[in-house]
Amino acid sequence: MKKIILPILGLLALATPSCKKYLDLVPKGQLLVETAQDYYDFVSYPNRGYIILNLQFLSDNNWIREFNVIGANKTLDVVHFTGDTVENRVNLITSSNFYSRAYLYISRWNTIISQVDGARGEESIRLLAKAEAKVFRAFDYFHLINTYAKAYHPNTAATDGGVPMMYTYDLEATPEKGTVQEAYDLIQKDLDEAIPFIQATPKDPYHPSLAFAWALKAKVHLFKREWSAAKEAALTSLSYNDKLIDLVDLSAKGGPTVVNTPAAANPEVLSLMFVQGYNEMNFAWQWLLSPELVQLFGTNDARYNLFFRNTNGSYMDLGSGTAYWQSTFTQFFYPTIGMKTGDVYLILAEAYARENNISGAMDYLNRLRKKRILDATAELPVPATVQEAMQYIITERRKELLFGFNRFFDLKRYNLDPEYEKTIERKFPIVNQTVPQQTYTIKPNSRLYVIPFPADVLKLNRALTLNTDETIPF
Repeated sequence: MKKIILPILGLLALATPSCKKYLDLVPKGQLLVETAQDYYDFVSYPNRGYIILNLQFLSDNNWIREFNVIGANKTLDVVHFTGDTVENRVNLITSSNFYSRAYLYISRWNTIISQVDGARGEESIRLLAKAEAKVFRAFDYFHLINTYAKAYHPNTAATDGGVPMMYTYDLEATPEKGTVQEAYDLIQKDLDEAIPFIQATPKDPYHPSLAFAWALKAKVHLFKREWSAAKEAALTSLSYNDKLIDLVDLSAKGGPTVVNTPAAANPEVLSLMFVQGYNEMNFAWQWLLSPELVQLFGTNDARYNLFFRNTNGSYMDLGSGTAYWQSTFTQFFYPTIGMKTGDVYLILAEAYARENNISGAMDYLNRLRKKRILDATAELPVPATVQEAMQYIITERRKELLFGFNRFFDLKRYNLDPEYEKTIERKFPIVNQTVPQQTYTIKPNSRLYVIPFPADVLKLNRALTLNTDETIPF
């Protein structure tokens, strides 16, 4: 039987009580993975993070502080916020924490998938470990392909450039870039093969549940425009967990400072992974809501009233119409990267609308809104057209799925539809009157929506080509 000793540099979050025994058996900085149970425990990765802060300014949900733009160097944040399509972004992306971490995680999942069959122990544990690793590999490739490639379109996915594909554990391999279609094929294959073995209630929230696996499958089908399959997967996910936090009730009880909802108490959380770390929402000033989004919330939305403020000049430009998150992660845990049940309700609403079932779409949309809106406007009327229903859904997705990749990915896929594409317009600055205000735009077909691979990766893999029309300057 093969024993695997793996480096754990950068994986110190693994040293939880259940995992410390492995660190005692091998030299410091290495991890012994030997039995099926070891591989299963190896799936659990507390504090798994995906730092994607540079993407946030391609979203119309987010805003930037004025001193970070006026008189400042042209950073990637400035390029994205101002819609600059002249700058060659490869010069600004020397490395990417998101890219390197996502492939580090994929290497971890590949290790389990490739090696667990040879481990001693119960067959059921081997199958479970492999299945969970496949779910998480699908999750990571889904986020990589939607960041570094074009949005999925059935007519072009087979030829659109994708991301480097790693299928097995091989430290010596130089992965070749696949297509968008190849990435989605692997994602769907992993989920379909994994789901029969996933548990409804896993050992801890760092193992994937059936509710999460089916929710991710629903999201993949939604992005592929497979509406019926998205609907069926979403309904299955809700059969395992359909709970929504009643923010209207939380408001009546005094809000998150009176009634705390940390991660373990939040029934909407389907998976625990983060942008920056477990306490990420403490960094409120990095997630400013745009004036446009603040106006969409209005005055009767508990999601805004409970968690956002616009009064601290240390966090925002007073008078800009922006707002910042003000609750600590111990008061209320908000999933940023991992999925939640609200996401599944919105997938169902969109799937029904796309199939021309407008009343079905509004039913699921209103179920969500009744837990979010503080007055009688919670229940929206059934509109006359699919386009009107979709506008309701798109707006609700903006308000419910804040932060992380959500709005960035949505803009990319909606920009494939002439009915729902959007040109982002930003008038900036708002407060500072020493420089003239300008209108900055990001058009639906902007190359900015495809992020270039980081320079350090391009230097290591000279065969890797970009998926944008930018150039490699070395």
